[in-house]
Amino acid sequence: MRSETPAVPVNDSAPGDGLVKAGVVLFAIGAVATLVTVAPLFLGSDPFPTVAYTVSMLMGVGFAVAAAGVLRSIAAQRRQARESSASAAQPR
Repeated sequence: MRSETPAVPVNDSAPGDGLVKAGVVLFAIGAVATLVTVAPLFLGSDPFPTVAYTVSMLMGVGFAVAAAGVLRSIAAQRRQARESSASAAQPR
């Protein structure tokens, strides 16, 4: 059993993972804010102030941040593949 568990934690995070996680959080906050701001339209109550509608814009911001994280991850993977193929193609 001891050989299966590494003594040092392995860092499995790739470049862009933090941006994707932050984007998901921002998207979720924006989605909840959007639901909250649309609810008065169906309930017939007074609409929320402009700040609530501004917070709902975080949904788009979160999507853009997550997309930037995915693109960063793709770039890092392509760079890594290019480096490995270049080192494999070199004559010894």
